[in-house]
Amino acid sequence: QVQLVESGGGLVPPGGSLRLSCKASGSSFNTRTMAWFRQAPGLEREYVASNRRSGETTYYSESVKGRFVMTRDNAENAVYLQMNNLKPADTAVYYCADARRLILSALHLSHMYDNWGRGTRVTVSS
Repeated sequence: QVQLVESGGGLVPPGGSLRLSCKASGSSFNTRTMAWFRQAPGLEREYVASNRRSGETTYYSESVKGRFVMTRDNAENAVYLQMNNLKPADTAVYYCADARRLILSALHLSHMYDNWGRGTRVTVSS
């Protein structure tokens, strides 16, 4: 079973930046759909970004498009989330998830993902 471990969260002022990392164990990483979700207190888990395979398009939610960049490094079995111009509304626990190759219309559906990390907390506050 794949294990996912996130890191890089912390406290950052509005307008600041953070880079989250997610390291995956196991093989076949380069064929897995990888995604970031987040969950704010009292709210449901929310889709942030996903990538089905290196070289393919990375998709973003409207709330983070233009501010967040997701990348993946198959040699390191890792995905990253560069978060810029952070806002208080970005405060949440961020989770990394993976799945077998998903169709585009399923990328934002959390129940379609097989494995999840424990999350890393991001707090945007002055």
